[in-house]
Amino acid sequence: MSVENGPVVMTRGGAVRGVLENGVQAFKGIPYARPPVGPDRLRPPRPAAPWAGVRDAVRFGPTAPQPAFPVPDSLTGFYPAVPGDEYLNLNVWSRDLGAARQPVMVWIHGGGTDGGCSVPYDGSRFARDGVVFVSVNYRLGAEGFLDLGDGVANLGLLDQLAALEWVRENIAAFGGDPDAVTLFGESSGAMFIGALLAMPAARGLFGRAILQSGAGNLVQTPETAQFVGRLLAAELGVPPERDSIAAVPRERVLDAQSAVMARLARRPDPRRWNGEPGARVTAWQPVAGEADLPAPPIDLIRSGVGGDIDVLVGTNAEEGRLSLVPFGGLDAIGHGDLVTAMELYGLPVEDAVRAYRAANRDASPGDLLALLQRDWWYRVPAYRLAEARANAPAPTFFYEFAWRSPLYDGLLGACHFLEVPFVFDLLDSPLFQQLTGTEPPRGLAETMHARWVGFATHGDPGWPRYDLTRRPVMRFDTHSAVVSDPNPAERAIWDGVY
Repeated sequence: MSVENGPVVMTRGGAVRGVLENGVQAFKGIPYARPPVGPDRLRPPRPAAPWAGVRDAVRFGPTAPQPAFPVPDSLTGFYPAVPGDEYLNLNVWSRDLGAARQPVMVWIHGGGTDGGCSVPYDGSRFARDGVVFVSVNYRLGAEGFLDLGDGVANLGLLDQLAALEWVRENIAAFGGDPDAVTLFGESSGAMFIGALLAMPAARGLFGRAILQSGAGNLVQTPETAQFVGRLLAAELGVPPERDSIAAVPRERVLDAQSAVMARLARRPDPRRWNGEPGARVTAWQPVAGEADLPAPPIDLIRSGVGGDIDVLVGTNAEEGRLSLVPFGGLDAIGHGDLVTAMELYGLPVEDAVRAYRAANRDASPGDLLALLQRDWWYRVPAYRLAEARANAPAPTFFYEFAWRSPLYDGLLGACHFLEVPFVFDLLDSPLFQQLTGTEPPRGLAETMHARWVGFATHGDPGWPRYDLTRRPVMRFDTHSAVVSDPNPAERAIWDGVY
């Protein structure tokens, strides 16, 4: 690794020096907006102040403040923290600088809207294969999604827009093509992308989008968001006013945020909070009905918004197992819990049990709850997005990730997040091997990574676009193949429900 003589790139804000590693140039911790502190706290982002001289960009910058999350001992390192105020930053990996005009892929990390960061996501394999890779940090939780009815909302989304504007203005110097930007993300990151697809201010900032386990369904009404904002102010003991909350130290706000979420989690309602029964409530969400996001994303997309953007969307086959298996919750679920979940989701219970049992005859109640969680959170919203775009000018492609992890005695299955190390071609990462094991199928990573690069480069991942007749889905496994309308009974049971 070369640092002192590392590559230097001139951005609009000033010069940055990166590092050269294995033929790939990396630039980390570049600010795209001013630190959201002092007068800029809880306010829309402003462009980063310019700097003199050459700024070192050789290590990850600060990460967004967030509460601690319960993580089992077998899964560590997924929520790294780098202290500091300058956390509206991004990272760039590129093989060729200057006028190379390579396609650009911008990664929006997940983490439930109140956690996560860009640190775990090494973009070097994308750069190796001719893509300029960018990963972004943005405001989370109350700092990112507080709504007090004062005309300021969705700051986390506005941060992401600011990062995309930075990409448009600066990425050519890193060898990227600002007219060939693909936005991609996983979980809440994908849900944010669903919102960005519908936001007027995002027009022209990206031409393709990949949504992994999320589809813009995680939104609240202004009424609900402002109710949560008032709860936060009451917990802090201050008026529900932006300046009053911004004057409170960050750690106190994080503690109050956790207290509000714990209070709401005592009576989870998936139709209000998008949370499963018994799971952590995600109370800080994008707000649909404000000026920057005038309606729920799916409604805007049905009206044709974003119809000129190529879309790749999909889910994992057993998403819910990540929240159940590592914590020992799978076997604790009984039939009564399953029935309660179906009732809370608004499903006709007898019909739903029959539909899920037909394709999963030996499944336990916990197994079926994991599938219900998959469908409520991820798969049904993905279907709705694909259906809404079935006649759009730009194509939509659908996938399913079905490879089952051998960990936890094989119980982890094709769980949430498991596709990420395959997409990034990072099967050698000790961090991700906590989910994949040490001998995951190398060929599957090569296939998925190449399909993602192909989509970003040409707009075509290599299988048929989604339509309402055949409903083709690329199923990724040790032997990948296109299947038509997998599990139609499970899909149909949600018609008219969600």
